[in-house]
Amino acid sequence: MIYASASEWRNAPQKRVLLFAMSGLGKTYLSTMLRGTGDWFHYSIDYRIGTRYMGEKIADNAKREAMKVPFLRDLLRSNSIYIGSNISFDDLKPMSSYLGKPGDASKGGLPWDEYTRRQDEFQAAEVSALLDTGYFIDRSVDLYQYPHFVCDTGGSICEWVDADNPDDPILTNLAARTLMVWIKGTEAHTAELIRRFDKEPKPMSYDPAFLLQTWQAYLAEFDVAPEKVDPDDFIRWAFAKALAHRQPRYQAMAEKWGLTVEQQAVEQVKDTEGFVSMIADALEMRG
Repeated sequence: MIYASASEWRNAPQKRVLLFAMSGLGKTYLSTMLRGTGDWFHYSIDYRIGTRYMGEKIADNAKREAMKVPFLRDLLRSNSIYIGSNISFDDLKPMSSYLGKPGDASKGGLPWDEYTRRQDEFQAAEVSALLDTGYFIDRSVDLYQYPHFVCDTGGSICEWVDADNPDDPILTNLAARTLMVWIKGTEAHTAELIRRFDKEPKPMSYDPAFLLQTWQAYLAEFDVAPEKVDPDDFIRWAFAKALAHRQPRYQAMAEKWGLTVEQQAVEQVKDTEGFVSMIADALEMRG
């Protein structure tokens, strides 16, 4: 790790941290809090994906829907109106809407082949955005003179890495430039994430092998044809399985490449001093 001890971390003139966890456990909360101090550059992986790597695809998807409306089609073809994505750190709905959900078209579902094609696009975009972290560390110092840096990753980071491979290209790149920190939730947090997701299911991205296995298991268990699947029902069902699928992956990343902090500790952090102390405590516990 780039900080060998709690004292080295506390005294570092440039603190560089990467946060990873399931969505909803505090990555963006901490990143936003740190950014608000004026001393931390906040690099959002999802924002980078939605603006740099998939921005045109997201906008084109919206235009494709607008072209179905005669009034809007005429205005678009004459360049009389502009349709773009207003994605932000706090609102990633444009990207989620592009990823979509598989199943019944009458319920907003996508054909399986189209759904997985978009999943593949997202995987390539996220890998590229993760590998851009070092570039943004340098940019944050050279261009903006920020002393500190926090990378706010998406929940799917664990889908594209192999924590057991000491030469994993993504993890070696990230660990060389940042202190990787896993926010670990409890069973109660898991239940709350499922409750939230059940109330408002949203598209997600998964390892292709896991996704195919989950899709086939759903079709078999509920004896339903692919084109008749209720999109929201499937992604609710898949989400609960994804939590169990991701937990050991996150843990392996933390044990072999970084640190673990408990979500309860994150809830107590109100300022930079609290954040620095939380990381220092985790370094001391790791030894």
